Amino acid sequence: MTYIWLMTAIIAEVIATTSLKLSEGFSRLWPSVATIAFYAVAFYCLSLTMRTIPTGVIYAIWSGAGIVLIGAVGWLFLDQKLDWPAVAGMALIILGVLVINLFSKSVAH
Repeated sequence: MTYIWLMTAIIAEVIATTSLKLSEGFSRLWPSVATIAFYAVAFYCLSLTMRTIPTGVIYAIWSGAGIVLIGAVGWLFLDQKLDWPAVAGMALIILGVLVINLFSKSVAH
């Protein structure tokens, strides 16, 4: 169940960050409301994962996955460009998250 909460936190954070971009500096109502609501969901779900996984590990997975997903959303839906250094950096982030999940004894399996 912990990983379901973590995945929900990551997805909610990606929606919130995308909504933040669409809110245009909190000048558009519904994207602004979505930003606040989804960040609240993200932090609540993140807090639930802290019951079983160390904070540093959770944060590494949450932020790493969020960075990669936000980059993908920006590229796919917001017409933002990613150059090769950005793509290579995101690949290294994915590799880091995999190393944590596959090899760290700090992660509850």
